[in-house]
Amino acid sequence: MTPPTGFTYSPTTLTVDLDAIADNWRILRDRTAHKRAAAVVKADGYGLGLAPVARTLAAAGCDTFFVAHLDAGLELAEIFADRAPRPRICVMNGLMPGHEPVYAEHDLWPSLNDLGQIDLWRTYCRQVDRKLPAALHCDTGMSRTGLDRTEAETVIGEPERLTGIDLRFLMSHMACADTPSHKMNREQQQRFADLSARLPKPAEGAMLAASSATFLGPDWHFDWIRPGVCLYGVRPNADGPNPMRPVVSLESKILQVRQIDAPETVGYGASHRVEGPTRIATLAVGYADGYLRSLSNTAKAFVGEAEVPVVGRVSMDLITVDVSGLPQIGPGDSVSLIGPHQDVDAVADQAGTIGYEILTSLGARYARRYVGGAA
Repeated sequence: MTPPTGFTYSPTTLTVDLDAIADNWRILRDRTAHKRAAAVVKADGYGLGLAPVARTLAAAGCDTFFVAHLDAGLELAEIFADRAPRPRICVMNGLMPGHEPVYAEHDLWPSLNDLGQIDLWRTYCRQVDRKLPAALHCDTGMSRTGLDRTEAETVIGEPERLTGIDLRFLMSHMACADTPSHKMNREQQQRFADLSARLPKPAEGAMLAASSATFLGPDWHFDWIRPGVCLYGVRPNADGPNPMRPVVSLESKILQVRQIDAPETVGYGASHRVEGPTRIATLAVGYADGYLRSLSNTAKAFVGEAEVPVVGRVSMDLITVDVSGLPQIGPGDSVSLIGPHQDVDAVADQAGTIGYEILTSLGARYARRYVGGAA
């Protein structure tokens, strides 16, 4: 266990179980027959810290990583600078003009998302007289990044467009994988299978499934999977129990307890009015820390086994909970906001959002404690 980092004197502590992240990667890898799983560590390791997350996954055996931005790729390359062989790093958002030398210098793989990016990378490979690695991303239904149908057919008909490029992966991304019954899941799988059969063969193979699609079955696994959010304990879908180990917990010490009575109110906008004698505990957590404002008057917390409601609006720095049924607690006692009684997904449900948003919003003002792993 490493000591707390960041805001050392913060009364609120975010604990990250790195061993759970490693176990979740193994759980996902072992769902496939080929046992080839990359890891998506974008958005600062989904908000949990790129360096400790990536080092832990590499120590667990992961040798291929995906990030969203070039800057994150550079940061990850520096994190792995003393590791030989260095894990492979692919940048998913694509190749911007003028960035080619940066990718080449730091041995980063761009995801080529349109014909223009293919031309940029092929031209640069020709200029430096080297076959440089890249992934090819085809859009099969997201309508975001990736070659559209016309562009994919162009590459199929003109495979020489990829001449000089060391093509490592063929990729796509699922739109509705967290809804297993959605008809688009099979449509995308079939579209990607067709593209895989007709496009030039990449050295590493084809890759479609991220986290949720890994649970759709072997037809979606192709040659690799690249899980993301499930590594961090978020459920793959809402249709059944979560098979992933929980990764984060969030606890805050009570700053102050107030005794109030009707008709007094709590917080901004007087959105909560007490009906009788009430004890209100104040915690150092707010929307500036990623505890979303939509949790106002709807969320719950726990003191030991006892559930206590969040009352009043979530403000920038503070929330308030009703501890009327717990006369024994006071300043310095701990309140669990994410933990054994409610995970990230449960808090997301209370906020009307998804586990991704809760996880990536967890703020930098918490003290952070890393348990296990290779932090």
